[in-house]
Amino acid sequence: MAWNGKDESLENMEERGFELHVGGRIVPGVYWTPKGSKAERLVLLGHGGTTHKKADYIMVVAGLLAGKGIASLAIDGPGHGDRTTEDLSQSPEKFEQAWTKDGGHDGMLEDWDAALNFIEVEKGARPTGWWGLSMGTMMGLPVTAADDRIKAALLGLMGSWGPNGEELMALAPKVSCPVRFLVQWDDEIVPRDACLELFTAIGTSEKTLHGNPGTHTAIPPSEFIDSVNFLDEMLA
Repeated sequence: MAWNGKDESLENMEERGFELHVGGRIVPGVYWTPKGSKAERLVLLGHGGTTHKKADYIMVVAGLLAGKGIASLAIDGPGHGDRTTEDLSQSPEKFEQAWTKDGGHDGMLEDWDAALNFIEVEKGARPTGWWGLSMGTMMGLPVTAADDRIKAALLGLMGSWGPNGEELMALAPKVSCPVRFLVQWDDEIVPRDACLELFTAIGTSEKTLHGNPGTHTAIPPSEFIDSVNFLDEMLA
């Protein structure tokens, strides 16, 4: 596990690449820190299906977090990003096949645990949150349920559906931290009822549901800003 030298200086944050070796798997990751800040808080960013750790909206969220003095990190999910040679954005039907690569659900949990452990060894333990929608919730709800280092989570656009729907429903009652949950009312990919079922199953009493009209990816820009404000408040 080491930094890979793929560093960049961006508008309001510094970017460092790293590479993990977990259970025989190579897991690429990125760590962002705000310029001019010690970054005493951290958020894990889970990307959506068919995208990758540096998808445009993940970069937007990392930048918004940096503006609050919060560091963030992302890794490529199973069978995604630099862990595949396929362009999944052009082959969305291959999403489930990609998810089951590299150990699937259990391997994914090991990957995220290794990523957070690596950053904590390098930079120290800090109040930590999660931000992830769609596949970012397929990864993030299990991580949040299993790891008490996660103190608040932004989840959504996922439900009792998909490759790990059963695991999500089984683990949801174990989520005990504050949760903000997004639903797109006209979601053409994940049925709205399935999203509401998952939200209902989440165990914490500190949860809010935020619904907006529109399709799966038509999330209002205000939700990105408000979700970062939520994590900023919860991790303060």
